[in-house]
Amino acid sequence: MAEAVGEESAGDFVQSLARGLTVIRSFDAENPELSLSEVARRAEISPAAARRFLRTLETLGYVRSDGKRFALTPRVLELGFSYLSALSLPEIMQPHLEKLSRAVDESVSAAVLASAEIVYVARVPTRRIMSVGITIGTRFPAYATSMGRVLLAELPTAEVAAILNGHELHQLTKRTLNEVPAITEELARVRAQGWAIVDGELEVGLRSAAVPVRGRDGRVAAAVNISMSASRDSVEYLREHHLPLLLETAAAIEADLRLI
Repeated sequence: MAEAVGEESAGDFVQSLARGLTVIRSFDAENPELSLSEVARRAEISPAAARRFLRTLETLGYVRSDGKRFALTPRVLELGFSYLSALSLPEIMQPHLEKLSRAVDESVSAAVLASAEIVYVARVPTRRIMSVGITIGTRFPAYATSMGRVLLAELPTAEVAAILNGHELHQLTKRTLNEVPAITEELARVRAQGWAIVDGELEVGLRSAAVPVRGRDGRVAAAVNISMSASRDSVEYLREHHLPLLLETAAAIEADLRLI
């Protein structure tokens, strides 16, 4: 292993945990996807050990695989949520979200995907429009949210199917899409158009539009949205007026991400 452990601390050292973290660290911006043999080489462990760690991380939701290559999922952010405010992504997004919120006079947020849920990582609230408060770290079911649909739409078909079939899909309101075929069809539409609008599916009277934010490697790093009360403006206004500004904001964030 790369790091040596002093004799005085060796008795408290959990080698398997250290190796698991080394497997996670073997992925980086230049190597977002790796084969089993590549992970073994970069982590300096045997292929058999690499396979066990990768399958364990995949079962826990921290790694995804197409059968040949592996990649981390946004769930790895959970390993450091207490430090989340110091991560570059929320810091880069925040001023852009504030500017957008001022332009539309609505609440603006950003989230990442953690298995079947979205997790808020940045937010600019203007007024309370939900029955529950939303803060950094708040979670909602991805299938019923605009940001969740944008994030799910970017995943491989098999992974989306596993998520939808592996979790209970509640009827949150009478408008909620909670059948796998209907959600899958909607995700295909979101993937094709590059944005999502959800009207009253998470909570009655709540509308939102979301778009993806891509990192330097072209992969979706997060989603950003505008949320509003259904009593303020129509879905058409949200789509025709707010959505273009949301897309501009995502493009501005992406331009900044390319600089880091």
